Amino acid sequence: MRTELMSDGGDPARPNEDFAAVGLPASGQGGSLVLLDGVTPPRDGAGCLHSVPWFTARLGGALIELTVSLPDVPLAEALALAIARTAEAHAGTCDLSHPRTPQATVALARWSPQRVEYLVLCDATLLLASADGRVRAVRDDRLARLPRALLRSADVVDSTLRNKEGGFFTAAADPSVAARAVTGAAPRPGVVSLAALSDGAARWSELFGEGDWPDLLAVVREEGARSLLERVRRRERADAAAGRPRLARAKTHDDATVIYAEL
Repeated sequence: MRTELMSDGGDPARPNEDFAAVGLPASGQGGSLVLLDGVTPPRDGAGCLHSVPWFTARLGGALIELTVSLPDVPLAEALALAIARTAEAHAGTCDLSHPRTPQATVALARWSPQRVEYLVLCDATLLLASADGRVRAVRDDRLARLPRALLRSADVVDSTLRNKEGGFFTAAADPSVAARAVTGAAPRPGVVSLAALSDGAARWSELFGEGDWPDLLAVVREEGARSLLERVRRRERADAAAGRPRLARAKTHDDATVIYAEL
């Protein structure tokens, strides 16, 4: 099989807050991928001594271990276990009840000879391609469905929307949010490749409209993950230079990560 992973930080003055990994069991049967997009906290801190990269490394490391070592445990349960393990690592020093405690969006996939399981929480994207060329996008669209006006205020987001019913959910310190993830499975023979994208990488289709999901997957398959990220950066720079409004509600350059696997 072929796997590829590429991540590019959006700001050289800040660490890349994404996490990405592929796990291939020694048995050679199946594998898993984990992509986390860390949520950048406000500059005044969020009641935690640890950085977002610390959190995503801990949570991501736990997820890749659990999805490989416990193949019969459902992905939502593995995510709950990983969140609990990570919370335990800093519960004694940090205020984990703060709404902006370190957190992340999640995309998980695990495959075996029989099936492909998947999980998405918040605005990461997972693409599943079939042999006939069809591409299915697995997404959690709760954040996208919220009125943009509500998202302009950090206070409103923290008090009424973040990890609240009627809002959206991220992996933070509460294991129960794993039950809110979009999950499912597909027969393994019907899936020939997978791609996981942070929202910074998905911009090529979502924000800039350069192509649909099959087009994006074709770029990664034929030119490589690096090519997709380079295309994203070119469009970001062009829009910023032209003063186009599409980036007004977002970072000019976001952390961007792609995982690609041909099964």
